[in-house]
Amino acid sequence: MRPLLVATGEALVRVAGGEAEVLLERPGLHAVAADPSRPERIAAGCRGAGVWESDDGGSTWRDAALPAQDVFSVAFGPDGALYAGCEPSALYVRREEAPWRELAALRELPSAPTWSFPPRPWTSHVRWIAPSPHDTEVVLVGIELGGLMRTEDGGETWADHRPGAQRDVHALAWHPTEPGRAYEAAGGGAAWSRNGGETWEPADDGRDRHYTWALAVDPADPGRWYVSAAPGPFEAHGTRPARAALYRWSGEGPWEELDLGLPRPLEAMPYALAWSDGRLVAGLRDGRLLESEDGGDTWRDSETPGLDRVVAMAA
Repeated sequence: MRPLLVATGEALVRVAGGEAEVLLERPGLHAVAADPSRPERIAAGCRGAGVWESDDGGSTWRDAALPAQDVFSVAFGPDGALYAGCEPSALYVRREEAPWRELAALRELPSAPTWSFPPRPWTSHVRWIAPSPHDTEVVLVGIELGGLMRTEDGGETWADHRPGAQRDVHALAWHPTEPGRAYEAAGGGAAWSRNGGETWEPADDGRDRHYTWALAVDPADPGRWYVSAAPGPFEAHGTRPARAALYRWSGEGPWEELDLGLPRPLEAMPYALAWSDGRLVAGLRDGRLLESEDGGDTWRDSETPGLDRVVAMAA
């Protein structure tokens, strides 16, 4: 079974067979990605410590020498390109043996002067990077808080915030086999695209919580996807109970709240969702990993020791 990579905020942990092994400890480790064509190639993004990378599944690590320190997102393109999103908002790419290069046209978009992260309104960051698995030149980028941007020439030029999308972007995804389908979870709700991210339509029917955070897509069904949601950011990220829920969208909707076998509403926010070997995994803020083998109908606790927090996952 393919291992799951879990970022805890201070470490990167490999979870396999109910066991957790710490691969890397770095302050602010909040983002992780694995190369889809070479799973042993891993990147970890840290707030305050840049990007760290491994070519051997996490046995050894090196500083990727990114010319920025505050990293909020990392992603691999289908061609092996490594992307890093930073605060203040900036996007870097490294292709093969070439050095890092900032895709500076992103910061020149007309909306850029308005980008502002509410807890620190003087700045913003690249919260999510979603390279298309179907076209190496197409990338979606989410600014928290600023909008959903799109390039179709590898980042040389960018289209500003896409019509119909939410501006407070938290997570983005593509369907792995349906080229036109893309998905968004954001602070004001959820949306999806049927035309490769050009335009978006809201997907909010049936949900009574609109602060959506984590996102996953059923690889076998482009009409089935999942988001976690809370009433607002203070519940999702603060010290009070999250009052959260996990939802499933099927076909044309509406959203259906899933029963994870825990008291509802959930006290701990589902911070991360991932598909791994036919299982849907939900990582909760309190460190629990819940797994479903039937698309969310039933769940079990993986009972993985050694996790005190989950902030991001990659399979």
